[in-house]
Amino acid sequence: MIERTLKDKLLQLMQKYPVVTLTGPRQSGKSTLLKNAFSDFNYVSLEDPDNRIFATDDPKGFLKTYPDKTIIDEAQKVPQLFSYIQTHTDSANKTGMYLLAGSQNFLLMEAIGQSLAGRTAVLKLLPLSTREMQNAKIETQDIDTKLFKGSYPRLFDKDIPPEDFYPYYIQTYVECDVRQVKNIGDLTTFEKFIKLCAGRIGQVLNVSSLAGDCGISVSTANSWLSVLETGYICYMLQPDFNNFSKRVIKSPKLYFYDTGLACSLLQISSPEQLKTHYLRGGLFENLIISEFLKHYYNQGITPDLRYFRDSSGLEIDLLDYTGLRRDVYEVKAGATFSTDYFKGIAKYCAFSGLSADNCTVIYNGDKRMVTSNGKVLNFYDSFM
Repeated sequence: MIERTLKDKLLQLMQKYPVVTLTGPRQSGKSTLLKNAFSDFNYVSLEDPDNRIFATDDPKGFLKTYPDKTIIDEAQKVPQLFSYIQTHTDSANKTGMYLLAGSQNFLLMEAIGQSLAGRTAVLKLLPLSTREMQNAKIETQDIDTKLFKGSYPRLFDKDIPPEDFYPYYIQTYVECDVRQVKNIGDLTTFEKFIKLCAGRIGQVLNVSSLAGDCGISVSTANSWLSVLETGYICYMLQPDFNNFSKRVIKSPKLYFYDTGLACSLLQISSPEQLKTHYLRGGLFENLIISEFLKHYYNQGITPDLRYFRDSSGLEIDLLDYTGLRRDVYEVKAGATFSTDYFKGIAKYCAFSGLSADNCTVIYNGDKRMVTSNGKVLNFYDSFM
């Protein structure tokens, strides 16, 4: 059993709210975490047809059967149940009654917004963080292996090769989850669309170009991107354009929540192939972004991450606005440090008023330094 960092926040919030909701991608370990953290709770999955029919046809009887201390998995499958949960928990007037879990964030949050707003805390569980893997002694020190394998718990728990796990993961996601969220008739074109997205990792998103390459309309491309976001497949890193210039890029950059999934979509068949792959830098950058997301979500914090690029080509890979200060990060996949890594950061700091204390380069080398321009950290130093 891999200990999940989010467990502490989950236990804390169950003492404050009658309902706590856990969402995240399929196979990220939500059910395992809830069963482990609340072993004295009943567990009911609405994926089971009998349970789903019971909750749909007789919601009052369902809640009489499970009046308290119950985990309801795939809760979004019976959205009408949420109104009855609201009435039931309001009447009981106590905390820690129900845990709701689901992998369809759009449907789950829609149901919560209609019935449980203000009555539930919402947490997100992503695949394993580097720190969680290190604590479980399953972390690799080879960055290409890490990029290729990804971080879904089942890969480690059941020792499933990535080349077996991810194709079935995509197939299940497309055939089960996507059809629940949106009526997509041509699933083959949708799968092509996901692969085209993987080829744009770390790039500023040009939706017109993406739509054209896939043979669909721009409106369809935007709609499908929304589906990938709500299903925790893709993440859009928004630009920072509020303060400095009208000449900044205002489109988001595209990343995946898991690099192993992206590698599979790119038909990368081994860690060795990654060493010379044209997207290795983008995948390494993707890894850093996803680790920041996990770091904050595991504390129950909604991250405020951005990037900066202007029309002259000045780019900052990551700006972290989440705390009280703004931190600046440059990400490099190379193993040899160069002072040129700080060039962009120095220009950005000159007009933004930030100091070297706010600046960090994260790279794939083995040295840790403090320079006059900022800190230099190895990837593992940053997230362990």
